Amino acid sequence: MEGKNKKVIIIGAGIGGMTLAGMLAKKGMEVHVFEKNSTVGGRARTFTEKGFLFDMGPSWYMMPDVFEHYFDLMDRKMKDYYSINRLSPSYRIFDKKDLSNHDFYSDLERNKAIFEKLEPGSGSVLEKFLASTKDQYELAYNKFMFKNYDSFFDFINLEVMRIGATLPIFSSQKRIINKLFKSDLLRKVMQYQTVLLGTAPTNTPGIYSLMNYVDLVQGEWYPTGGITMVPSSISKVAQEVGVKIHTDSAVKKILIEEGVAVGILLQNGEQILADTVVSNADTHFTDTVLLDKKYRTKSDKYWNDLKLAPSAFIMYLGIKGELPTLSHHNLIFSENWDKNFTEIFDDKVWCTDPSLYICCPSKTDSNVAPEGHENLFVLVPIAAGLKYNEKYIEEYRKFILADISKNTNIPDLEERIVYEKIFTVNDFVENYNAHKGTALGPAHTLMQTAFFRSNNINPKVKNLFYVGAGTNPGIGMPICIISAELTYKRIMGIDTNEPLTQL
Repeated sequence: MEGKNKKVIIIGAGIGGMTLAGMLAKKGMEVHVFEKNSTVGGRARTFTEKGFLFDMGPSWYMMPDVFEHYFDLMDRKMKDYYSINRLSPSYRIFDKKDLSNHDFYSDLERNKAIFEKLEPGSGSVLEKFLASTKDQYELAYNKFMFKNYDSFFDFINLEVMRIGATLPIFSSQKRIINKLFKSDLLRKVMQYQTVLLGTAPTNTPGIYSLMNYVDLVQGEWYPTGGITMVPSSISKVAQEVGVKIHTDSAVKKILIEEGVAVGILLQNGEQILADTVVSNADTHFTDTVLLDKKYRTKSDKYWNDLKLAPSAFIMYLGIKGELPTLSHHNLIFSENWDKNFTEIFDDKVWCTDPSLYICCPSKTDSNVAPEGHENLFVLVPIAAGLKYNEKYIEEYRKFILADISKNTNIPDLEERIVYEKIFTVNDFVENYNAHKGTALGPAHTLMQTAFFRSNNINPKVKNLFYVGAGTNPGIGMPICIISAELTYKRIMGIDTNEPLTQL
C-alpha cells in the first residue's frame, strides 16, 4: 500500500492500536484512532484517587529491547519520553508452607545461590538452562516473533525448520521444568511466567521457556511515573507524527461494501469513511458485534470452546504507613499448584487456595502514593466468566486480605486501608468488551499459538485487519508492540521474518 493519501481508522487505543497508528502515520497515512473510553492505553490505563496513582492493568515491564526497537523505528529515543530502572530484587516469593520469603534477581550468581539453598545442585542446572533459553530467545526474536503466519506451510523452509528444530515447541513448560528441578518452590518460580501468558504450565508450549530468560536474565524494570508512561508516550509519539485520537467514541459497526471495509459507524450515529480499518478491540467483540454475520470468521462453537486467559480479582489499595515485608513485585503461590490451575481453567470456580500477585510500586516511585503511605495493586487470577454478587465479592475480599496478612506478616493490613477499589470480571466486560471478562485474551496454548491463533487479517473482508492481544503473537505489552509491527507488515505488503530496521 502506498503511504500517501490513504486514510486508516483504528478501533481502540490500546498498546497495539496506538503503536500501529504511529507507524502508519509516519509512513504518510492519515490515521484516526477511535477509543470508547475517555483515556488511551486500553488495559494499561491509570486513575488517581486521594493522592494515589494506580496503574489499572499491566505492572510488569519486561523485554525492554522491544520498547527500544519501537522508538528506534519511529526515529526517536525512548529516554526522551521516559526512563526505566531495573528492579533489584526483581520480585519476592512468599512460601505459604513455612511463611518464609525469598528474593530473586536478574543476576545469575545471586540466583544460583538462592537455588542452591533451596535445592543443592540446582545452581549449575539453572546456569545451563538459562544459557539455552538465551539462545531460544534470540532465535525466536530474530526469526519467529516478527513473522506473519497463515498456515503450517509457512514453516516449511529450510532455515525455519533448522531453527525450529532447536526449540521445545511440543513439550510443555511443566514437563521441561519438572525434569530439571525437584524443589516445589523452584518449580513454581520457573513456571509462574505462564500465568503472564494466560495459561497453566501443563498447557504452555515449551517454546515459552524463553520467558525464563526474559525473567531471570533481562529482568524486571519500572518506568519512572508508572506503567502509564508507556501508553502515554506511545500516544504522544503517534500524535507527533499526525495521528488523530478520538476518545469517548465507541464504535457500533464496521462498514463493509461488496466485501471491502470502507469505514465505521459510531454509537452516536456518525459514519467515518476510510480506505483501511484495523480493530484493536477484543477479537470476540469485533467478530460477533462489530461485523455483520456473513463477515464473521469464527463460529459460535469456536468462541464457546476458546481457551481464555484468566480473568482477575483486582484490589487497588491505598495503605497508611509503610509495609516493610513487601518488595516492588511480590508473589504468593498456592500450596496446591495443580488444584489452583484446575479451578481456574477446568472447573471454572472461585479459587479456594489462590495464588496472589501484589505490586507495591511505592517501593520504587514516591510519586504514586502520598508521603507515609503505600500503593498496592493486588491481583488474584480467577476463571473468566465467573458469576457473583456484591455479598460474595465482600466475602472474597476479606478472604484475600486475610491471606495476604498471614503470608506477608501484615496483621493489621485491613485496618490500614484508606482507599479501596475492586475491579473484576464484569468490569473487564464493561470497560474493554472482554470476552467473558478475560483479563488478557485467548490463552497461549499450543493450539492457540502462531498460525493457530486468530489471524490479523479477515479472509472475508478486504482492507480489514486486526492488532493486539487477541491476534498474533499474543498477550503482554511488548508482544502487542510486536503485533503492531506484524499488522504494519500486512498492510504494507512486507513478508519477512526479521524485525524491521526502518519503516
